Amino acid sequence: MKKIVTLLLIVVTSLVSCNTNKKVEEKSTEPEKKNILFILADDYGYNDMSFRNDSFYETPNIDAIAKEGTVFSNGYANCQVCSPSRASIMNGKFPARHGITDWIGAREGEKWREKKRFSKLMPPTYNHNLAHKDVTLPEALKEEGYTTFFAGKWHLGEEGSWPEDHGFDINKGGWDAGGPRGGYYSPYKNPNLKDGEDGENLSMRLAKETVNFMKDNKDKKFLAYLSFYAVHGAIQTSKEKWEKYRKKAEANGIAESSFKMKKFLPMRETQDNPIYAGLVESMDDAVGEVLQGLKDLGLDKNTIVVFTSDNGGVSAGDSYSTSNLPLRGGKGYQYEGGIREPYFIKVPWLESIAENNTPVSGADFYPTLLDLVGAKLKPEEHLDGVSLAPILKGGTIEERPLIWHYPHYGNQGGEPSSVIRKGDWKLIHYYEDGRNELFNLKNDVAEMNEISKDNVEITASLKKELFDYLKEVGAKYPEKDPLYNAELEAKHLEKMATKKLQSLEKQRKAYLSPDFDPKNNWWGSFQTID
Repeated sequence: MKKIVTLLLIVVTSLVSCNTNKKVEEKSTEPEKKNILFILADDYGYNDMSFRNDSFYETPNIDAIAKEGTVFSNGYANCQVCSPSRASIMNGKFPARHGITDWIGAREGEKWREKKRFSKLMPPTYNHNLAHKDVTLPEALKEEGYTTFFAGKWHLGEEGSWPEDHGFDINKGGWDAGGPRGGYYSPYKNPNLKDGEDGENLSMRLAKETVNFMKDNKDKKFLAYLSFYAVHGAIQTSKEKWEKYRKKAEANGIAESSFKMKKFLPMRETQDNPIYAGLVESMDDAVGEVLQGLKDLGLDKNTIVVFTSDNGGVSAGDSYSTSNLPLRGGKGYQYEGGIREPYFIKVPWLESIAENNTPVSGADFYPTLLDLVGAKLKPEEHLDGVSLAPILKGGTIEERPLIWHYPHYGNQGGEPSSVIRKGDWKLIHYYEDGRNELFNLKNDVAEMNEISKDNVEITASLKKELFDYLKEVGAKYPEKDPLYNAELEAKHLEKMATKKLQSLEKQRKAYLSPDFDPKNNWWGSFQTID
């Protein structure tokens, strides 16, 4: 217990640290030709890096980007689930404005009843494709003479709204699906990615495709957008990596239990999943492959490198992979664990600001990258994003609100809600009962002290600003389900708190058992070496 408390104190101190504007190394001369390598992880938590928390996960290559670039400690995804956040990176708009407010494929309206959750509300409809009328980031860069490449997860529409339909010259693996249909080892069952040899790792394959693109286009200006399927469920790893992290969890001391029931689902509160940890390391290996490729090609001095994620780590629902503590919640949740992300920008020709605590979001990448490469901004497109170039050059930007709108339940146990953060204040409005929660994140990053009653004027002001914006952009809201039955919901929740929680604890212990042996040959990860 003493070890856990000490670790949490270290992480909390890191989370609330002030902007030091500390200068590190002298940078190279600003180049004429500037490239962009954008690395997007899937479902990857704020504390799932050894750079922040070295007790379990090992991510030396992701850590290197953080150490050599600027860490935005208050960096956010624009939604607690994937598709809305990914759209915001592409178009510089918050989800309430662009209309993709849930992961594409999620049930909406009366179809939500098919989930048998017996919820009070029916979620609204949402857009199922990235809008063609919007000029995307890759399209804007193509106007500046850039060659554009996409590899990995897309999940922004069906055929006709794939990467090649929104500004990417080359697409390796992007299509409708939000997860790796064939798993993390070939064969991939992906119409836009040829299978490799049996046992080839998906993350490494995507990395090598990215390096090959950079090699073929090293004399051109390029955007290489590497969008990992990792670490989305269903989680898989090799036997060697599983064994490494099983032993590490054992050495750390395996807690008797890990899950606690929240409002709708049990939630994991320990980082001791050896399968997930192996999957994280495989993704980090792939990041290292691309970073080494940049150096080998002599492109590391003129290539901007971005690393971020589309939502928080999965602590409930899906594969119940990790814990985001001391951040509350995880993927699908309105709390910091669901939306606060790794958010790193490395600009080789700028003196690096080690860490900055300005609240920023995925919508800011669009104008920031245009600004950094010397392109003309498109304020009529990136309506909710602002350039972070002034911060990266040692300055500041004006305070502005960040807004989230998720009028859905999702698969992880979150609640239909809208959120506004301005300065240190964060207001959450809930649609089931109309209540508001107010937190001061500077003093309470774990969101344990709800203080709306002590700050009535701030609560009212933030709520007004939030709903003025939602009205302006024509946001959609959930509706009461006339068939709602409180008794049925109570029975469902009791089942989650007993049978589901017990099965999760049993599964956790199985993963940590020395005798664990998946029935399908470690998900096909074995490779035959002649």
